[in-house]
Amino acid sequence: MKGRDSGIENRELEKRGAFAVSDSPFPIPDSRRCGPRRIVCLTEEPTETLYALGAQDRIVGISGFTVRPPQARREKPKVSAFTSAKIDEILKLRPDFVVGFSDIQADIAAELVRRGVEVWIANHRSVEGILGYVERLGALVGLPERARDYADALRRGLDEVARAAETLPRRPKVYFEEWDEPIITGIGWVGELIRIAGGDDVFPELAAEPLAKARILASGDPVVARAPDIVLGSWCGKKFRPERVAARPGWQAIPAVRDGELHEIKSPLILQPGPAALTDGVRAIAAIVQDWARRHG
Repeated sequence: MKGRDSGIENRELEKRGAFAVSDSPFPIPDSRRCGPRRIVCLTEEPTETLYALGAQDRIVGISGFTVRPPQARREKPKVSAFTSAKIDEILKLRPDFVVGFSDIQADIAAELVRRGVEVWIANHRSVEGILGYVERLGALVGLPERARDYADALRRGLDEVARAAETLPRRPKVYFEEWDEPIITGIGWVGELIRIAGGDDVFPELAAEPLAKARILASGDPVVARAPDIVLGSWCGKKFRPERVAARPGWQAIPAVRDGELHEIKSPLILQPGPAALTDGVRAIAAIVQDWARRHG
């Protein structure tokens, strides 16, 4: 009876214009709901965040690169890539709010703004920035308390990973590669997550650079010089090829190559600045680091 009564309550809330939660870790209906009702997400992280907040019914369009949560691909029309979007298709969806990320989507945002659409482009590049993004997005869609609770849960998860890392007998030096031709090193939140997981990013000064063009290496020699114990590859949507990495000139001298410590982290887990990186992404890194530490302690 309780479940049936809850369903009746939700339907009554919907009739009064309140948002009823259907698939959220925070199932308390919010009768004071406000905010946009028809949202287009140009990247994956707002989609994953809105699903986590129970606001998935408001999403009317998503990025074609979206894989998290998996049901989003089945339920929502795909109207954008990362550097391009189907503007006319987006307009047909009558969005009252569009969410995107970074300078790379500036032209998409500008065109939508010219067509009368409200657009928010986030540009965060750190772990704290991701947490703040979750809270800001929640506030913008009228769910600030749920968003704060969700961000706090993400923080607790990171703290748990960090505590486990404190017990490791050794910290490996880690090289993260975001692209191979040209070689691009990892962005800021990736370097931070490596440290949280128990490793040390070998290019911390480059991780501080927000733009990919500032993290390009002219050759692989700096990686050889910094002698990482672990190489992590996430080639932004294409399969990481460890055999190609190992065959680079001079790289046979790198401890990670010598010991076969070349690992892929799937790009949806680590290269989107949202919940995935702070959950499955950091845990994937931690598993590799912990395994290395057990064998090299």
